[in-house]
Amino acid sequence: MKILNINDCARSHVIQVSLCLAVILSLFTACAPSSSLPPDSSQTRSSVASLMPLNNVWKVPIDRLPVDAHSAHYIRSIGADKGMHLDFGSGTYDGSAIGIPITVLDGRSPVKLVQPQFDYADESDKGPYPIPTNLKIEGGSDRHVIILDPAKKMLYEMFDVRPNGKTFEAGSGAIFDLTKNDTRPVGWTSADAAGLPIAPGLVQYDELMDAVKTSGDLGHAVRFTVQNTRNVYVWPATHAASDKTSSDLSPMGQRFRLRKDFSIENYSPEIQVILRTLKKYGMILADNGSDWFLSGTPDERWNNDMLNEFKRVRGAAFEAVDTKGIESSNSYSARGF
Repeated sequence: MKILNINDCARSHVIQVSLCLAVILSLFTACAPSSSLPPDSSQTRSSVASLMPLNNVWKVPIDRLPVDAHSAHYIRSIGADKGMHLDFGSGTYDGSAIGIPITVLDGRSPVKLVQPQFDYADESDKGPYPIPTNLKIEGGSDRHVIILDPAKKMLYEMFDVRPNGKTFEAGSGAIFDLTKNDTRPVGWTSADAAGLPIAPGLVQYDELMDAVKTSGDLGHAVRFTVQNTRNVYVWPATHAASDKTSSDLSPMGQRFRLRKDFSIENYSPEIQVILRTLKKYGMILADNGSDWFLSGTPDERWNNDMLNEFKRVRGAAFEAVDTKGIESSNSYSARGF
């Protein structure tokens, strides 16, 4: 009869347990999702602006540029005493998600190439536009569609989208190559009144939470709206959407920033990220809408009570920025960056 050495038995059991653990770990690894994206694939982990050139107008700091000579008039016309509003959040409003959703082409949903029928066809990119089965359309009257192809760094945006059987009808549409700084042709709209891309100016949950960890900022300007604009546009906009001529009204594309002396101490860390962003990168007037409404993506992880803190900030805390020193002709490239 063979006598077993107790040390040999112990080693045997250790090897067997180690092998079992290795198998279990490999199974967990195989089953784990390959992406850090949240379950709702309509949101990107980082901002759309992160895919764009470093000198893109959305990404350049404007905290050292001079104040626009018409700043006081612009602020007064929009409302110096009006509170700011973050036009995104969790849950729904009037049956729709709160904010402008981004649909990401992630390879998990079938995609159909569609040639939309545009109301403003002479100012729209014909396409085709890749339409996935999980397409998300903004609620309300604007019905924006934003489709991001992160692999190809392409952005597809449409306004007033109306699915119609096998095709789509829409007010207007624009396609942006995110590796380039090409503007729209002069006088052309986009899916936004100012002729700008929408997605780079949206506040997204994950990018904001990443910035909270470092007490940083979003790294890009934010899109916003006002009710009354002038019938002119300034760089980087290419289009106006008004018949009003008063020089007290802001032109499309006008950049604003939070004043340097505004204290952010008594705000939550999340709101402080937005406030730091508005001091360094500012916000760009992109469409007619409600006064001082800043845009972002809907996400069930937003804390709406926290977002409502932003209403304590008043229009008087802002100033219009003179960007002439960094403007480029027919390009989103900012000179000097």
